[in-house]
Amino acid sequence: MLVLFETAAGYAIFKVLDEAKLQEIDNLHKEFETPEKANKIVKLKHFEKFQDTTEALAAVTALVEGKMGKSLKKVLKKVVAKDAHEQLAISDAKLGGVIKDKMDLSCVHNPAVAELMRCIRSQIEALVTGLPPKEISAMSLGLAHSLSRYKLKFSPDKVDTMIVQAISLLDDLDKELNNYIMRCREWYGWHFPEMGKIITDNLVYCKAVRKIGDRTNVAGSDMSDLLPEEIEAELKLAAEISMGTEVSEQDIGNIGHLCDQVIDISDYRTQLYDYLKNRMTAIAPNLTVMVGELVGARLISHAGSLLNLAKHPASTVQILGAEKALFRALKTRKDTPKYGLIYHASLVGQTTAKNKGKISRMLAAKASLAIRYDALGEDTNAEMGIENRAKLEARLRQLEDKGIRRISGTGKAMAQADKYQHKSEVRIYDPAGDSTIPSTSKKRKFEEVEEEEAEEPKTPATKPKKAKKEPVAEEEEAETSAAAEEETPKKKKKKKDKKAETAVEEPEEEVAVPESTEKKKKKKKKKVKEEEEDDD
Repeated sequence: MLVLFETAAGYAIFKVLDEAKLQEIDNLHKEFETPEKANKIVKLKHFEKFQDTTEALAAVTALVEGKMGKSLKKVLKKVVAKDAHEQLAISDAKLGGVIKDKMDLSCVHNPAVAELMRCIRSQIEALVTGLPPKEISAMSLGLAHSLSRYKLKFSPDKVDTMIVQAISLLDDLDKELNNYIMRCREWYGWHFPEMGKIITDNLVYCKAVRKIGDRTNVAGSDMSDLLPEEIEAELKLAAEISMGTEVSEQDIGNIGHLCDQVIDISDYRTQLYDYLKNRMTAIAPNLTVMVGELVGARLISHAGSLLNLAKHPASTVQILGAEKALFRALKTRKDTPKYGLIYHASLVGQTTAKNKGKISRMLAAKASLAIRYDALGEDTNAEMGIENRAKLEARLRQLEDKGIRRISGTGKAMAQADKYQHKSEVRIYDPAGDSTIPSTSKKRKFEEVEEEEAEEPKTPATKPKKAKKEPVAEEEEAETSAAAEEETPKKKKKKKDKKAETAVEEPEEEVAVPESTEKKKKKKKKKVKEEEEDDD
């Protein structure tokens, strides 16, 4: 029986001298207590040394994946093929199947072989001649480091530290830009205050200030490359009638330097955003598709790294960034927050207020899967993220359309619901309620007065003379009576009710009331006639 033993230095093939000892598994380790005893059980037949670390890494990687490498195939053809009738003891059953299929060799893997491999490993320095112990230990250490790097698939494109630094710098640049632009607008506003309302874009404002300088130069400067024609004409007109103060050339120079800083920082921010976008696409493509570059980068920065973020459950990803509100709600026993940094994702932003909680929960669940796929998966495509985003968008449309699926049956058909129609009563505005003057016309009044005169006996009129002598007094009385009618229409109703009550209690006063009303009616009749004569 031959034994295939892998070391960090190369492949070793041993010949088993006493196969009977392999039957006693429990006592086999006693036969390898000393190098002399070990040499009586097994003997080195061939040792194939690796040329460099690269070849060793390729060979070990193939063994880990259960494949047969080039160097192993070469050794088996050179040594084992000559003794094809003998069995080959190996430590991996999967590798034995590959060797049997390709080399047509009989391979053995059982508990006795596993114990034999352990015993050979304990005496490997004595069994393999020509290799000092220090060299074997150095090769083992170097191969272990190389294999660890290969397993982690270490790549500079997978370094998420750059994303954490880039998003932090982007936020700092935004704060500095806001401070600089506010200072620039306030500073130049003393000289040309009208320009701040005409040009609203901050970057264009700084470029215009850099190009104009003093406001007296606006009329002769061409700003067609910065502003549209209408805004340029408005700016030139405002410069002629500006209320700003005069400033020196030194002040204009300092303002120009500040504008240069704003323009440079804006250009660098654009470049940094493109860099961050490319990094996010390389490191976390699925997360980028789900929530966008900025939100994904902020989630990674908040967690510390992509691997740490992958360890968080979906519920934590959903409220990541709202820790202060969460603990305050738990302390006061109020409702906990429904979203944190994930609120700024486009899917949550385009949702109505009542559905934001549902969409943020579903988005966090899908985003956590995408994070784990990006952090621990081998593929670097964004197919899973695109597919999950399509599902979320379909769910969002269903929530917005208020689509309710049937619970019974297949669940594929939509439940038929009556379409809601808003029914409202149309009310017409009544302008008659605006006026407090009684709506009866003059002719109606005149007819009523005639009917009352016909029913009652006529009394000699003694007041027409006074009317001729004192027309001014009658006009004043008419004005006061009209005003009284306008101001107190409700009081008359109350007076009529009171009169009806007193008429029952005091029958003697019934005679006096008609006489006073007759006088008033005659006065009204005279007033109506006088108004008609005046109109004629």
